[in-house]
Amino acid sequence: MSTTIDTLRFATAGSVDDGKSTLVGRLLHDSKSILTDQLEAVERASASRGQDAPDLALLTDGLRAEREQGITIDVAYRYFATPRRRFILADTPGHVQYTRNMVTGASTAELTVILVDARNGVVEQTRRHAAIAALLRVPHVVLAVNKMDLVGYEEKQFDRIVEDFAGHSAALGLPGFTPIPVSALAGDNVVERSAHMDWYPGPALLEVLENVPVGADPADAPARFPVQYVIRHGEVRHYAGQLASGALRVGDRVTVHPSGETSEITGIDVLGRDVAKAHAPQSISVRLADQRDVSRGDMITAGVDVPALTQVVRAAVCHLADRPLRVGDRVLVRHTTRTVRGTVEDLAGEAELTANDLGRIALRTAEPLALDDYAVSRRTGAFLLIDPADGATLTAGMVEL
Repeated sequence: MSTTIDTLRFATAGSVDDGKSTLVGRLLHDSKSILTDQLEAVERASASRGQDAPDLALLTDGLRAEREQGITIDVAYRYFATPRRRFILADTPGHVQYTRNMVTGASTAELTVILVDARNGVVEQTRRHAAIAALLRVPHVVLAVNKMDLVGYEEKQFDRIVEDFAGHSAALGLPGFTPIPVSALAGDNVVERSAHMDWYPGPALLEVLENVPVGADPADAPARFPVQYVIRHGEVRHYAGQLASGALRVGDRVTVHPSGETSEITGIDVLGRDVAKAHAPQSISVRLADQRDVSRGDMITAGVDVPALTQVVRAAVCHLADRPLRVGDRVLVRHTTRTVRGTVEDLAGEAELTANDLGRIALRTAEPLALDDYAVSRRTGAFLLIDPADGATLTAGMVEL
């Protein structure tokens, strides 16, 4: 009988003082995912501040600047496990000036927990976080209505917030969300179900995290193999890289993009041994029947479901750099292992994009790119814009075909 358990990558987001760090600390504490010496250090730090109980937010606000300011300012990755599942948590900041940090943390998440303060309800940052979850096509969203203890565990207040958020999520095209009333400070509905809210029939947060379906297997998607290295052994060429999605088999007829040349796979190597089949996300090398002109940045695909080959790229973006992005800017477009020159042709009517701005963009590239829609593939539907002068990352893009 297999004892393998899967892994859920999830992110947290919330406005300033919504209690996100306390929620994460409570989740780690009550699931017994912290070491004794860590808890003792938090107890000592809390006592030195005159607090009667441990401040669980100190478990996550690990940077000195975060502890001094009492805010989260960078993405922190936490790793913990229960008997049912392993977890990789991206704890992201709530301030508007750190929107780019949330984009980074949520970009690989399969679930996002969005916190709201039960006293304040849905605010501008809540709507922004929901928009990012929709933009990044995060499959599952949990709305954690925190600080229910400060509103007397009132069901009507919870219902009002859920109704308000539902209107915004529908407008954004979110696939749905799971609302949970919680008190991170008291531990209500975080790991254990609360005795204070018998009107709520649903699960605690940890139950949702343990049972939500993990996303589709990338091996079930169309085959996409971006070539990273070309390795020559005498007259034989091996094309190496990580299989981004799908599966490749010896004997498959394949197409090389952007040249459009076709060939057949005669060999696949995984970890130094020949195999008949490989699947994402394995790192592999492939041998072809013909001596084709294949180089780094080319993409090998199998089957009839092929990517769009285009020099006009339209995408939703989050601008990451302090330097603004403007129409006419010359950039490098990095898509999987391929980097090509490009020009910004349109910013959906905006004069410029500044740090943390969300927007839409049109690019023209000097050479074709083999693209998938981001809604179909978060790997081959994403790209970065790079400053050609100094190599700095400017913008993260999600392709819209």
